[in-house]
Amino acid sequence: MMLDELLLSSRSYRRFHQDHLLDENLLKDLVQLTRLCPSAANRQPLKYLLSWLSEQNARIFPHLGWAAALTDWPGPAEGERPGGYIVLLGDTTISRQFDWDSAIAAQTMILGAVERSLGGCIIGSIDRVGLRATLDIPPHLEILLVVALGKPAERVVLEDGIAPEGRPYWRDSQGVHHVPKRPLAALLVGER
Repeated sequence: MMLDELLLSSRSYRRFHQDHLLDENLLKDLVQLTRLCPSAANRQPLKYLLSWLSEQNARIFPHLGWAAALTDWPGPAEGERPGGYIVLLGDTTISRQFDWDSAIAAQTMILGAVERSLGGCIIGSIDRVGLRATLDIPPHLEILLVVALGKPAERVVLEDGIAPEGRPYWRDSQGVHHVPKRPLAALLVGER
């Protein structure tokens, strides 16, 4: 796939074919991609916790927020949950600035997943205290993001030229997820 095709296919999927299990090697391959990414001051402070086993996935799931704009939807039902997760952690013994690195790494993982006919969702709404306790994450590792991964079980449609202020995203009566995208002209400053 060309980059524009990867980006068009790279949506925030929140419902998955839960029976499509991921494996450790696939998750390691996605982390391997992040090693090639730029890092602020080349400190490379990110660490990753991988989860592909059903039991551990079930322990992670309740600590994640799924779609704040869908106020009547509590998140994926049993049978629609991710086949795996990658928890992005910042090693505070290396650096205390992770924002750019974690965003670049998460997007790289999602693009790698799409290239492998999978999908995912980058989640920042996390019960960090609960997740730390559940996974026994050492205190020097800051929980930054969780990337949920799996075989998408929903259709996501881009709505070109619609400002997201009124509705950042929505689902129609058929369960299709709609995502508004501003037009290019609205992004350019000083365009003549």
